Amino acid sequence: MNVEAILRAKGAKVVTVTPETTVSEAAKILKRARIGAVVVSNDGSDILGILSERDIVNTMAEPTKRTGLLDKPVSALMTRDVLTCVPEDSVQKCMAVMTDSRVRHLPVVRADRMIGLVSIGDVVKNRLEELEIEAGFLRELIAS
Repeated sequence: MNVEAILRAKGAKVVTVTPETTVSEAAKILKRARIGAVVVSNDGSDILGILSERDIVNTMAEPTKRTGLLDKPVSALMTRDVLTCVPEDSVQKCMAVMTDSRVRHLPVVRADRMIGLVSIGDVVKNRLEELEIEAGFLRELIAS
């Protein structure tokens, strides 16, 4: 199974914010959409960075940086070096990248443009479904 199959199943909608969006507004968007990260983009398909709950919490934990935190633009907190994947990448490859890099979201790109986003929840769900199918096949094989 690959990333493209995940996007077909879940859809390609990605919640984005502009670099000027305040952290306060981004936090409201995260809560409203019940997601853990937003991609920072000028046009919805370029990737300038990603802002996750972790970025906000890490900044809050530093006393010298937390003053005025909610009024800062997301560009001040976002992760700029964003790891990505392509539609042809396998689920196993994405899981390895996420585990090794300790990230929970990978924007999906084609020709340097974002076409979707996969989360650790998406890849784990997909892998569990694959394992269920394999187990069912093995049960049928043993029973016959």
